Amino acid sequence: MKTDTVYKRAFNQMLELVSSTPAGAAVPSENDLSARMAVSRTTVRKVLRQLEERRIVGSHGAAKVVLRGPTHLDPFPDAETVSTAAQVETRFMEWMLRGDLKPGTAINALDLARQFGVSTTGIREFLNRFARFGLIERRPNARWVFKGFTDDFALELFDIRELFELRSAIAFTKLPPSSPLWNRLRAIRAQHEQLLAVIDTRFHDFSDLDNRFHRLVHDASHNRFIEDFYDVIAFIFHYHYQWNKTLEKQRNRVAIVEHLDYIDALLGRDAARVEVACRRHLLSARQTLMASLAPDAQQVAEAALTGSERSTT
Repeated sequence: MKTDTVYKRAFNQMLELVSSTPAGAAVPSENDLSARMAVSRTTVRKVLRQLEERRIVGSHGAAKVVLRGPTHLDPFPDAETVSTAAQVETRFMEWMLRGDLKPGTAINALDLARQFGVSTTGIREFLNRFARFGLIERRPNARWVFKGFTDDFALELFDIRELFELRSAIAFTKLPPSSPLWNRLRAIRAQHEQLLAVIDTRFHDFSDLDNRFHRLVHDASHNRFIEDFYDVIAFIFHYHYQWNKTLEKQRNRVAIVEHLDYIDALLGRDAARVEVACRRHLLSARQTLMASLAPDAQQVAEAALTGSERSTT
């Protein structure tokens, strides 16, 4: 299953590359593709064979050339390109964010496994990752409990988030034009504009878009430790953003505008502008997080939102 997922994800990445390559142009070498997509040459060969069978690429001597651009029918569905661990994370996030979980809420791993259609081992592995940070506590009989965390913990975590994200954002500006991350960034920018147009009724959808955007930025780092730590960051920040429902619609609208400025800076490869946009957005995120923990959350959230709106106008 894991190998199949890796192959399908690599296949979709190749489609993105082919979509920006004119017909008749040569496809990069197997070694280049292997490094670019972070997969084995065996997987690259399997992808190329499938592309040839679909008449998307063809052989020209020893080289492969593009025959046609892909259509919307060519990519594998997103659900088939995501690992089991990532699927568990996404389902758990959706379950958590759509509910109203508070510190002290009990979690039954067996119930979640049945609800998500995955093994209990997958659920336990996911929960164990957060138990070591003291966010979740394991209890007897396959039960777990949300513990919550302190202001100091949140601030320490945010310091690391700023360090990692700024480093990743600057790395993004240095990616080669051929990197598939650029097409993904353009696509996610369009999704921001689409959501902004219907934010009054679909503001709850921002959490998933926010997660995917920041994860994309971190992908540019090619650092396994940064990518792994982002799972913890996403869990905590998205959970607390949703836990505090105060001014959620307005807060998400401001965040989308900040994201668009951030994305445009990345697309412009302007490192100085990227740093400014990144720091401004992370400052808003820090204020929102701390507001979610404050006893007078309503007043703090309003103050944070007012500051964010002022900085984006």
